[in-house]
This record gives sequence, C-alpha cells and structure tokens, in this order.
Amino acid sequence: MAGTINKVILIGHLGDEVKMHYFEGGNSVGRFPLATNETYTNRQTGERITNTDWHNIVVRNKLAEICEKYLTKGDKVYLEGRLKNRQYEVDGQKRYTTEIHVQEMTMLSSKKEQGTMPQAQTNAPTNSVNEEPNTSYTEDDDLPF
Repeated sequence: MAGTINKVILIGHLGDEVKMHYFEGGNSVGRFPLATNETYTNRQTGERITNTDWHNIVVRNKLAEICEKYLTKGDKVYLEGRLKNRQYEVDGQKRYTTEIHVQEMTMLSSKKEQGTMPQAQTNAPTNSVNEEPNTSYTEDDDLPF
C-alpha cells in the first residue's frame, strides 16, 4: 500500500456548548468537547464499569455555524474527520494536544430528546412523527439539509 490514511469516526455526546471564533474574511472555527463511553462488566465483581474518553473537536466555517446553531450540550452526534496534533506554549512551557478536525457531521439526537426547543428557533424542516430528520451535512455542501 503506497498511501496513508488519517480518518476518525466518533459517535458521542457534546460535553459543552460549541465555542465559536470568527475571523476577518468570514471564516470561523468552532470547538467543543465530545464524550465517548465504553461500558463493560468486571468478571470478578460483576460490577458494571463505564469509562469515558474526551475528545477535542474542531469544526470550520459553515459546518461550525451549523453546529453552533443546532447542537447543545448533551446532544448525540456522529462525526467523521482526521486527527491533528498541535503544539503551543503556555508560560514558556510547551503543551501538546490532539484534535479531531471534523469534515462530516450527522445529528443523532431527535427533537424529542432535545427537550422543548421551539421550532421557530431551529428553522429546520418539519417531519412527520415516523420520519427521521435529515440532519447529515458534509463540509462541501451549500445547504445544511
């Protein structure tokens, strides 16, 4: 195999609201933590154990604006992207972080699970009770739905 691949797929819950940063020229970056869980049963004690991993998520431009508008803390999402390692300095000490730069996002929380969010605020198309909302978005699309 001649090439390499850097692809990450995560399904998890937002740990906080999307934090946005806007730049000159109309570009934007959104960041939020994502929690993924692993649950298993300890064979010796029979106790159910859950381990949570936290991931630093980065979304850009239109996808970032959609995330800010429609996602809230606790929402379940499917994310596809790539790993990116970054280095920065704080008080003269080098720090390192690993981020997931998202290229595709699908909202998995239904409107029922999101609570009583008014329809007028979301501007999302209405669906019948039995239909799943079409909330898949890739960064290359012009429209979010």
